Amino acid sequence: MLCGIDEAGRGCVCGSMFMCGVLGEEESLQNLGIKDSKKLSESKRFSLATQLQTLAQNGTITYHIVEKTAQQIDSQGLSACLKSALAEITQYFSATTHTFLFDGNTTFGLTLKAPKTLHTIIKGDSKHLLIGAASILAKVAKDTQMHELHALYPHYGFDTNKGYGTKAHIQAISQHGYTPFHRRSFALTPTLGL
Repeated sequence: MLCGIDEAGRGCVCGSMFMCGVLGEEESLQNLGIKDSKKLSESKRFSLATQLQTLAQNGTITYHIVEKTAQQIDSQGLSACLKSALAEITQYFSATTHTFLFDGNTTFGLTLKAPKTLHTIIKGDSKHLLIGAASILAKVAKDTQMHELHALYPHYGFDTNKGYGTKAHIQAISQHGYTPFHRRSFALTPTLGL
């Protein structure tokens, strides 16, 4: 069995970063229509996430999601949080697989002890179904959080920008200030004059 790993929310200025690992056989995911979460509509992502959760409940796959909050990202740094989340996922599945596939081009300095291997794959979420499944589950976790934050702070437009630094979002920050969920370490302050 393989474990595919991907994250969502890495470049956001608000909310958490979520990383997901999905363990299983790629054949079990072939007929679901899984692809890179960014190429799916939000409703399709939520539908696929429900199907993946059902597969997990019946034991076909296993998944694990790690959340790194805005406060952790601000205090530890984004790269350290990515490395820590990646380490947690590889540790979580260490008894059941030796092979981990991570979407991207870096492991953030994480090395695994043989016989375990961690491979980076650029655009892995569109090349491997397990990475694609991980990207969907991570993105749905991020989207869910942003919908919850939108209910608390509607003037930031989190339901549409999902925490990314769109022009309207940055204007909302300059007008209303930061929420407790914004990443203050991201370089917005000089631009906004805050």
